[in-house]
Amino acid sequence: MTQPGTPTTDAYAPREVARRVEEFCIVKARMPLLPLAMLGVLAGAFIGLGAMLYTLVAADARLGFASSRLLGGLCFSLGLVLVTVAGAELFTGNNLLAMAWADGCVTLREVLRNWAVVCTANFVGAVGLALLVWWSGQAGLHDGQVGTAAMRVALAKARLAPGEAFFRGVLCNLLVCMAVWMAMAGRSVVDKVVAIVFPVTAFVAAGFEHSIANMYFMPLGMLLGAPLGPADLLRNLLPVIAGNLVGGSVLVALVYYVIYVRTPATQAPAAARPADTAGPTGPG
Repeated sequence: MTQPGTPTTDAYAPREVARRVEEFCIVKARMPLLPLAMLGVLAGAFIGLGAMLYTLVAADARLGFASSRLLGGLCFSLGLVLVTVAGAELFTGNNLLAMAWADGCVTLREVLRNWAVVCTANFVGAVGLALLVWWSGQAGLHDGQVGTAAMRVALAKARLAPGEAFFRGVLCNLLVCMAVWMAMAGRSVVDKVVAIVFPVTAFVAAGFEHSIANMYFMPLGMLLGAPLGPADLLRNLLPVIAGNLVGGSVLVALVYYVIYVRTPATQAPAAARPADTAGPTGPG
């Protein structure tokens, strides 16, 4: 048996992850406005960096459909890795605050404040990065194919029917919040990166919709000359944000609240009990 204080590479057990997520959600919900907003701007820019790498892959016509999607998803993972390891506040990941609200640890007002501030700050960071990329002339790489790919991605998102955008948003944030959840089980940077890469690659490869990524893709497409306007951006973002909220808050946060927080420990599955005897620990 591992003695207290002994270094270990074992992942936290699921019930311990639930406790850690709830503790982090309480801190996020009560964070002062200035650091919350600044960390939100960083997260928007970080997701934009992942989206920028995805666009480079999408610009290579020599890759097959599956290869392009999988490699693009792998590159896009950079965004959530930066958010998780470097530290930032991402709206889609913060949908997990619904767990702390359901347990009565934070108020609905605190949750809505966090979501509103972080989503707005994410938009500022994502659009800011789009401007920097546009000014840099990066879209001219590969004889302009990178810019063409960026406009193609933006137009495809604008053409999505609202219903499709909503359900793609649900599936996207189901996977994103599972990536965040599993990263909280890790004790090292390597653990966290491995936990993030597969779910994020899956949602990108499957063509699901991430609201913060779209805050980069669509403004960049507009800057490059795609025939889009603010109405097209809103028509995509509103259903995608709603879908992201359902996927992260309901299908992950509230489901795990019922399983690991609301349910007494004595009712936990027998296989889960021995791993929970170590008790909560600090951030890994």
